[in-house]
Amino acid sequence: MSYLKGATIVLILLLLCLTLLFLQTTPLLQPVEKIAAQLFLPLQRTFDTWGGRLANLDRYFQEVEDLRARNEELQRLVDQLVIENVRLHEAEIENITLREQLNFKRANPDYQLISAEVIGRDPNNLLGQIIVDRGAADGISKGMPVVTAQGLVGRVMETYSHSSWVLLITDNSSSVNALIQASRATGVVQGRPGEGLVMCYIQQGEKVEVGDLALTSGLGGRFPHRLVIGQVTAVRQKDIELFQEANVRPSVDFSHLEMVMIITDFQPLLEEP
Repeated sequence: MSYLKGATIVLILLLLCLTLLFLQTTPLLQPVEKIAAQLFLPLQRTFDTWGGRLANLDRYFQEVEDLRARNEELQRLVDQLVIENVRLHEAEIENITLREQLNFKRANPDYQLISAEVIGRDPNNLLGQIIVDRGAADGISKGMPVVTAQGLVGRVMETYSHSSWVLLITDNSSSVNALIQASRATGVVQGRPGEGLVMCYIQQGEKVEVGDLALTSGLGGRFPHRLVIGQVTAVRQKDIELFQEANVRPSVDFSHLEMVMIITDFQPLLEEP
């Protein structure tokens, strides 16, 4: 019974399809088709519009993803360029320092010099002492002078196997026998808190002028002679005093000190306390 019912339904549907196909070939269904087209046209337009929007939205998200990937790649490139620029700049600075040291060595062939890097500073006295990466294992001993291509830095005050403490000439416990290059007036350059370097014990009547260079005199055997200390910036002279004084600007920039040279073939004749 169910088989006959199913066959009947199939037959009816088949006849309905054949009838519709036949009617479609005739003008009888045209009014119906026009009405259906008018009824479904807005809906079709809506579907088309939303379908286009969904397609555009998909393209938008794809473009955003592409832009994000491109931006990340550009950022990586920028980071690499920044790192490379820093490396090149540091290499340029190092090359300048090495050239200056080389020129100093050529100008002073009698000195045996070892280059050293500043690896630390005294936290209690920023401009008074530094630590360098050369020590007893490198032939460094107490009292050796320390210089840069610009001038005198100080002297080694303590050594360890692979490092040394250096007392700077700006420290208030430092003193250097000095002379004025132009007039040959002698005195002692000392570090003085709040004033930097001061050349003391200059005899009254000796000519000292702003702009004069102060050099090591070599007296006392603590430092080699004719190392540049700095330039006179002010002179204080009073008739009632035995000596005159001069402020000296160091030729070395101690606030940016990174590399130094240690004169290893000079042993001081007298040890400072």
